[in-house]
Amino acid sequence: QTQLVESGGGLVHTGGSLRLSCSASLFTLADRAIGWFRQAPGKAREGVSCISSSGDTTNYADSAKGRFTISRDNAKDTVYLQMNSLKPEDTAVYYCAANWGRFCDTTYTTASKYSYWGVGTQVTVSS
Repeated sequence: QTQLVESGGGLVHTGGSLRLSCSASLFTLADRAIGWFRQAPGKAREGVSCISSSGDTTNYADSAKGRFTISRDNAKDTVYLQMNSLKPEDTAVYYCAANWGRFCDTTYTTASKYSYWGVGTQVTVSS
């Protein structure tokens, strides 16, 4: 049974933008830190960003800094990943994941910190 659902992926040209959304069924996202990960074909899964349950702490991979912004609207129980200035190397399946706890620190890329994962949304950036 799917616990998290991502949406907003698609095909864009280099330099374009997309906003991914993450929502949950059966539990409240607002109680959890949320991470975004991605996996390109033939590559390992990569942590992209995380946000604490309150939204006051965020972390980004070096590849995302300055281009991606993670945010959340706890009233809507939704987490977003705004991706600007997209590059072909951003092409991947993007997943959101719910942390066991509320906090987002520099260890956010550790998969075992997350209890629920979405099924992913494809982002393709053409050159």
